[in-house]
Amino acid sequence: MQSDRETVVIVGAGQAGAWVAITLRSLDPERRIVLIGDEAHPPYERPPLSKAILAGKAGIESAYIKPETFYADNRIELMLNRRVRHINRDRNSLTLDDGSNLDYGTLVLATGCRPRPLPVKGADLPQVHTLRTIADVEKIATWLKPGSQVVAIGAGFIGLEFAAVAIEAGCGVTIVDAAPHAMGRVIDKSVAETIAAGHSARGVDFRFSAAIDKIEAEGEQAVVVLGSGERLPADLVIVGIGAIPNSDLAEAAHLACDDGIIVNAFGRTDDPKIFAVGDVTRHFNPLLGRSLRLESWQNAQNQGIAVAKAIAGTATPYADLPWFWSDQYDTNLQIIGAPTTWDRIIWRGERESGKFTAIYMHGEKVVAGNSMNNPRDIRFIKQLILNGTPVPDAALADPATSLAQLAKG
Repeated sequence: MQSDRETVVIVGAGQAGAWVAITLRSLDPERRIVLIGDEAHPPYERPPLSKAILAGKAGIESAYIKPETFYADNRIELMLNRRVRHINRDRNSLTLDDGSNLDYGTLVLATGCRPRPLPVKGADLPQVHTLRTIADVEKIATWLKPGSQVVAIGAGFIGLEFAAVAIEAGCGVTIVDAAPHAMGRVIDKSVAETIAAGHSARGVDFRFSAAIDKIEAEGEQAVVVLGSGERLPADLVIVGIGAIPNSDLAEAAHLACDDGIIVNAFGRTDDPKIFAVGDVTRHFNPLLGRSLRLESWQNAQNQGIAVAKAIAGTATPYADLPWFWSDQYDTNLQIIGAPTTWDRIIWRGERESGKFTAIYMHGEKVVAGNSMNNPRDIRFIKQLILNGTPVPDAALADPATSLAQLAKG
């Protein structure tokens, strides 16, 4: 039997933590693995929550990464509804919520993020919710019915995906954002305007560059009061204005943090016995040459796999080009790359057709791409970014020119 000092303890039973446990078990059949989660459900993927599951098109279990029986069958000790109070680095142990201690040989922090709170009066009214967990979905779904008026604060992935589900449920929807256009942090304004136009055509009402003064109770409704004085009555208010990394445990343990737990390309913190993985990490990306924090399905899974390999002694740097995707109505949007700057967009296909690819250029090089209902293009744009080969604008814009051939150089 393995001693506690050889135990790998993973704090956080989300997608990243689960993939550390699953991969590590496949690489090391004997190691003791403990996976601690603060929810009642086994590890699950979050993207379906704001799409098929919220819409009632799929059950909760469809989001589970593995059936709950998988963990016991593979001797992964799954501790649900539990929290870690403190990391005792000097003793290589954790203090749990019941006051007990758990020793570790290697510790993995996969604590994820929490929704950023809306800092206005009335944000705690019962009609105001965030959308991040299964429990959130179960509460919100009861409000989605024909005739309900809903307001989404934030025009990012959560706000837009929620709006799509709410419109299809027969609700009236208004989206409010302080930015001048949707998805301001991740895509170009011209692409965002095309996405917003698709929502507007289906009945979504937008308020951009709008400040929220407060939220008031009015009968059974909440009223979102804008800085302009406009009042938006709502049966339900969804707040999706970003997330805050759950780095509290790490900070209390004096691990290096800066908008997330700082790790290298192998997921190591500044403590050789502690790794961190997923949304909570600010990690170095060798492909981009800089550190960044990502909240994405791809990062959670693939960084989790990379960290498990490092623990098992087969370390390779985690190096993925960031990739995101979103389903809204019958539209699939994909984003590849995370550029800090670009000087123009090249359109491949007609924006009005609902099927196009927007290619981000800096000088003569491709630095990112967005596709709408055109997913096949993404892998070739990825290769063009990684190759760094100069490509003429005219060739990229011409649908008759094969992106696959351009990617081959």
